[in-house]
Amino acid sequence: MRKQTIQYDSPLDALVAVAKRLARYEADAGIESEEFFARYTRGEAGDAERDVEWANDYRHFLALRADLDARLHEAA
Repeated sequence: MRKQTIQYDSPLDALVAVAKRLARYEADAGIESEEFFARYTRGEAGDAERDVEWANDYRHFLALRADLDARLHEAA
């Protein structure tokens, strides 16, 4: 697996990009990322490269969303 670093202009841009990737995984697999991730963390999903990338993208999505939520609460 080749690692790739992508730079975004803002955390919101990064969140949108990750959300688009998650939407593609969901469309291909026919389940939502939240359900996939629950199965993955319980060991019920495979360890194929696609599954690992999906799980990592979902973790990244959660981290970005938490960061943006914190920034919004600080600004309010």
